[in-house]
Amino acid sequence: MDLEELKFDEKGLIPAIVVDAVSKKVLTLAYMNRESLEISIKEGRTCFWSRSRKELWRKGETSGNVQHIVSITADCDKDALVVLVEKEGPACHTGSESCFFNEVWRSPDLNEFSLEGLLKLIEGRKTEKKEGSYTTYLFEKGIDKILKKVGEESTEVIVAAKGGSKGETVYEIADLVYHVMVLMAEMGISGGDIIRELASRHVIDHKEKQVTSSASGVE
Repeated sequence: MDLEELKFDEKGLIPAIVVDAVSKKVLTLAYMNRESLEISIKEGRTCFWSRSRKELWRKGETSGNVQHIVSITADCDKDALVVLVEKEGPACHTGSESCFFNEVWRSPDLNEFSLEGLLKLIEGRKTEKKEGSYTTYLFEKGIDKILKKVGEESTEVIVAAKGGSKGETVYEIADLVYHVMVLMAEMGISGGDIIRELASRHVIDHKEKQVTSSASGVE
């Protein structure tokens, strides 16, 4: 879309919500003016307007925590932006991955679940062992036990899928995912490591398709 369609406020600013392209976490809320937005697009990295210093601010120019832009999307009213980025280092000046870490309220009835949250829970069982915890038991037994369970669960997924039962297959896949995550925690592998690897394969696959298409066109 044309930048002329964007609606900057009376100070010439537009809010920019920065989101991690890998984890999808909201990293920070900053502001851009027309110049900083144009710089961001031209350089492919975030540049904001500092309201406190009254000057342009390229993220990472002093800290090294650069944010490479994947996409910039405007909302329906065209008065706010979501900036999807691949980041180098933490987004917050405190050293936190995100500026949003001060929980204000949590529902006592609704539980938030994510694979990232589960992995953190599993990692916690490794560092702070809990008596009676199956996860702690696996860590105490070590890598051989964990690998054995991954192998067993992989076989059970195959058997369930071969049997044609969707429900049983889902159940066994969940068991496999859990044990794979225990293996990840044991080896210090993060969810981001896996997502980045998958993303790199997607780029390679896209390029291969382009090459194939071009070759077909020549023929």
